[in-house]
Amino acid sequence: MNENNENKSNSGSPLGGRGLTYIQTLEYLYDRLPVFHHIGSDAYKPGLQNTIQLMNALNNPQNNYRTIHIAGTNGKGSVSHLLAAVLQESGYKVGLYTSPHLVDFRERIRVNGEMIEQQYVVDFVEEHKSLFDVIEPSFFEATMAMAFNYFNACNVDVAVIEVGLGGRLDSTNIINPELSVITNISFDHMAFLGDTLEQIAIEKAGIIKQNVPVVIGEALPETIPVFEMRVMEKDAPIYYAEEFVQVTFKGYDKNAMIVETSDDKTYQVGLCGIYQLKNIATTLTAIDQLNELDFRISNSSIKKGFEKVTELTGFRGRWQELQQAPVVVADTGHNEGGFRYITEQLKQQTYKTLRIVIGMVNDKDISAVLALLPKDARYYFTQAAILRALPAEELKKQGESLGLKGEAYPSVEEAVRAALEEADQHDFVFIGGSNFVVGEAIANFTCN
Repeated sequence: MNENNENKSNSGSPLGGRGLTYIQTLEYLYDRLPVFHHIGSDAYKPGLQNTIQLMNALNNPQNNYRTIHIAGTNGKGSVSHLLAAVLQESGYKVGLYTSPHLVDFRERIRVNGEMIEQQYVVDFVEEHKSLFDVIEPSFFEATMAMAFNYFNACNVDVAVIEVGLGGRLDSTNIINPELSVITNISFDHMAFLGDTLEQIAIEKAGIIKQNVPVVIGEALPETIPVFEMRVMEKDAPIYYAEEFVQVTFKGYDKNAMIVETSDDKTYQVGLCGIYQLKNIATTLTAIDQLNELDFRISNSSIKKGFEKVTELTGFRGRWQELQQAPVVVADTGHNEGGFRYITEQLKQQTYKTLRIVIGMVNDKDISAVLALLPKDARYYFTQAAILRALPAEELKKQGESLGLKGEAYPSVEEAVRAALEEADQHDFVFIGGSNFVVGEAIANFTCN
């Protein structure tokens, strides 16, 4: 993440000739309101009371457009962006709310792929500071309120809303969606969501609403009973993507992945991770249900949306190639479930030496992730510039105990530089472990 340095060139004069500058507004949001992705549990405010008060004060703008709600441990960002891209290609004006951001705060709030204007961020905070002082929302709650208000101001037709954490008590759970989607369930944020798959599934299933259809991207023996119980309680139709369509990897064409579906359709997808196959199947199942809900989405729109997903939505950080010779790829997978797919993808690569730049936050199951990583790679242990970052030396120590060999670097920039200096053009450099490491790396490549 490059949150402290983003758009510094704009910090000199107030936007709109009044109050705070854009950079000062971001500093207010980060400093005044607790930010989970920076400080962890101290920022977590479970429950919907703050959100209900905020949205009531704003006259509940989220009720003025159709919404799609997406939860899950891994894959919800990919499914959100794929759906948004397809809906855009279908002619809808689409709001997209996701988190966290990688480089620019405004990545969280987009309309038809365009980030929210700096001026709107400044004006919204200026106008509602007194409300924030009374309610004391978290950073996420305030940002979500800004997003929902902005979508209403932009007259969107539909908004794709990604859950922040969990589902049942997540502040986004005030919406009444057309469709709910749960991508998968695996171990993450266990301090908040529970330490079994069943407990985590209960929290995710909390987004299932009365009579609202739900798509399940990946079902497990431990989670199916939870979903079935919830949909019975809510009289909600349930659709399992694995029963609806199978998606097969066929190969690569430049910066796109070619896939084929069990109903003999071929798509070129602008996301190159093979782990996206399940996300694509989930998205196709969701699209089928949206068409049942009177959306108008053609196969032509699906093809164009899938192919141009990154251009249409600004999606970054999912098996993203940052350079060639040597190939440098970054991916935001940051838990055991995510790294199971990443390590399988790494096995598919051809290289002379595999070099892995990795940094993690201190509240993840670090040993479970490190145990999955290949022992024949060269490691560059590092830490992002946030309080939650596990110190690079500690990560190196844990890695060495599992047979991973490498050195520690105090910053992402130094770790990436060392990897590139030691690599030759036939090597493969992977950067990951956390959103923050990937965000800082992408910002560094963009600047250079």
